[in-house]
Amino acid sequence: MGYSSKQILQPIDEVRDQVVEEITTLLENQTRTNTFAATISALIQEKHQDIMSDMRRNLAHIPLPAIASALHETESQFGQLDHCLHVLFNERSRQWRKNSNFLYKLLVDFDRTAQSLATTLVNKELLERQSQVLEKIILSHERISKWQDFVQDILNDFHEIFPFHFFFIAFAEEAGVSLNLYHMGEYSDEIKSYARRHFSKTVLGQLNLPEDAEPDINEYQVLDIEKPCTVMDVQMIAVPVPEHAPKLAGLLGVAFASAAPLTAQETSIIRAILSVMVMVVGSSKVLSRTLMELEYYSVHDPLTGLYNRRHFNELVEYELARSERHQHEFSVLLLDLDNFKDINDSYGHPCGDAVLRKIGELLRGFVRKGDTPTRLGGDEFAVLLPETSSAGGQKVAETLREALVNTFFESPEGKPFRITTSIGVITSPTDANSFTDLMTGVDIALYSAKKHGKNSVRTLDAGEKRIQENRDTRAHAEKLRIALEESRIMPYFQPIVCCRNGEVSAYETLARLREPDGEIVSAGAFMDAVEKYGLALDLDRSIIFNALEAKKAQAKIPGKKSPLLFINLSAEEIQGRGMLGFAEEMCKQFDVAPSEIVFEITERDAISDMSGMRRFLSNLRQKGFAFALDDFGSGYNSFHYLRELRFEYVKVDGAFVRNILNSQVDYALVENLCRLCKDLGIKTVAEFVESEALWQAIRNMGIDYAQGFHVGLPLPQMPTEEIDNYGTH
Repeated sequence: MGYSSKQILQPIDEVRDQVVEEITTLLENQTRTNTFAATISALIQEKHQDIMSDMRRNLAHIPLPAIASALHETESQFGQLDHCLHVLFNERSRQWRKNSNFLYKLLVDFDRTAQSLATTLVNKELLERQSQVLEKIILSHERISKWQDFVQDILNDFHEIFPFHFFFIAFAEEAGVSLNLYHMGEYSDEIKSYARRHFSKTVLGQLNLPEDAEPDINEYQVLDIEKPCTVMDVQMIAVPVPEHAPKLAGLLGVAFASAAPLTAQETSIIRAILSVMVMVVGSSKVLSRTLMELEYYSVHDPLTGLYNRRHFNELVEYELARSERHQHEFSVLLLDLDNFKDINDSYGHPCGDAVLRKIGELLRGFVRKGDTPTRLGGDEFAVLLPETSSAGGQKVAETLREALVNTFFESPEGKPFRITTSIGVITSPTDANSFTDLMTGVDIALYSAKKHGKNSVRTLDAGEKRIQENRDTRAHAEKLRIALEESRIMPYFQPIVCCRNGEVSAYETLARLREPDGEIVSAGAFMDAVEKYGLALDLDRSIIFNALEAKKAQAKIPGKKSPLLFINLSAEEIQGRGMLGFAEEMCKQFDVAPSEIVFEITERDAISDMSGMRRFLSNLRQKGFAFALDDFGSGYNSFHYLRELRFEYVKVDGAFVRNILNSQVDYALVENLCRLCKDLGIKTVAEFVESEALWQAIRNMGIDYAQGFHVGLPLPQMPTEEIDNYGTH
């Protein structure tokens, strides 16, 4: 037969009462027995005395010595018997007193122990009830996001296990104290009024808050059952937020109010549960606020409060689908602030942030309801304009541009300044009908606005062609990366011929890509990708390695000077990325003299950083290499660079060379350049020599070397045996 925990573990108060009652009964029985024994002893002594008196009186007149002697003997024996009884009863009384004192002390000690146990021990049933409450307090995303409902769920479960009438949660708000009052049933208006007035003040007092404070009370009814309540019997248990704990979203504490009598153990358990609820309620409110902030900032820019790129992309995708369903247009504006970096550099980033915030306010104020202004990042903004044609998009863009031009900002010194913006406009489905094409196209339109003087609005011109060009460039970049990894980038060698004797004096190294099917692709097809996607370093290293390896394999012709090797370098090498050091190591590895190598950089790239170019040339010559300036004459004020920088070779831009037979101006420019270089000790190379007439013309001018299809085609390797001079062909 099984027993419940309640049957096995009696409440400690019942056990204490039972033991005290039994010990008290024992003491009473012992006292009665002691009193009865004393009475018997006194009665025996009294009877002895009566018998002796009667015997003396009756036998006194008989003078028989024997009778007198017997009487004396009897009297003596009675005396001894009385003495023994007296000693016996005295000893018994002493033992009784001793046992009584022991029982009394045992009773006092047991009562004290029982009372101590009653305040410290909790039976199994109470612990199980506590566990049932705590098991239901489970945090989850759904509960935290709706913490008020979560609190009511907890109270509902709490009430099923520990019935109560009211529950209070106190918060510190900006305006004062806020008190949430939860009714655990339907009460009369009188009870509710009393709960609002009396219990709220009691709660404030128990939470060490001013009792005269006027809290803002919010009432909630958790249960719909009718529940009688005698307000005078309500017992309250309040638990404040611990002083060592951080403030939990303004939580001050909680209070439990019940009219049911509570034992010491129940009070202790409920107080423990309330302590857990303090942390759970406070944490839930904090986490709820945090989740709301995270959800907000997942779609908003924290600096300007505008939507962010992620949300903007989702809205554009949605608008594309909606536009397709309803057959209407929509436009996208892409704004980029002109020279915004100068603001950060001149006034500091805090000022730049203030500018961005003010532009965010301006965008919100100038767009229609339903339009979506967005900060994509940095100084780039976008606006989604639903159901807006290209003309409407341009109108909005122009309005924004003018508004920004007329907006004054303030520097840290209080000085006003203005800023402009370039805006690209694209319309779907007219210009693009996919997200990728739409964003690529509007970026191209913005680039066009920047390119045409900034502070302007541009739409997408020849959009499909530009988008495809961008895709082709990226495709070439990926193809080039794979080719570099698979060593399919190889050098071709184009002869550079001496105009005086027709001998091959040098070879220019030209990069070629070999497709997996064996097709050879010239550098012009992928150079844009090289520059745009930062592949120049890997390409330069590959070409230098393969070219010097081929140079080593070239046979040395007795009595002939080994041809020079011209190698193109990207503009980034001017910044000192270690390419010259790499070339020096490769020269040692392949036993090629640095004096046999001429590095060339285009004039456009060389003049972009004059101070860097000087350092580069100095380092180049220290290592024993020579230098050629490629495409000379294509830049503005080219002769100025001849004065500022020293070159071993100048390669005349082919645009002038190919036209010298048809243009007197071009002829004069090339001829005078040739004369100037001779005076400066610089060798000249004419590019794009594509005919016999051009060959004869540049020889007559005095050009030192010629390069072009007419004098030599690019070859996959340098010749390993002596070749005929060009003049003998």
